[in-house]
Amino acid sequence: MVIQSNMSPKAIVEVWEITAPILAEFNVPLTNKSLESIVESEILPKLLNKLNAAVESSTATCVEGG
Repeated sequence: MVIQSNMSPKAIVEVWEITAPILAEFNVPLTNKSLESIVESEILPKLLNKLNAAVESSTATCVEGG
């Protein structure tokens, strides 16, 4: 599964605890709001890349529909 911008930081950390320090590094609060609604659009791609690298996930590791 790929971490996406429509996911909430709280849900991400519940599934992948290793992402908590990365979210803290980007000053992202652990809320139920989506990343896209709380992270600036120019920072979001870098954050998503770092989160997905930490959980060793990419679009290449996923199949459509889950």
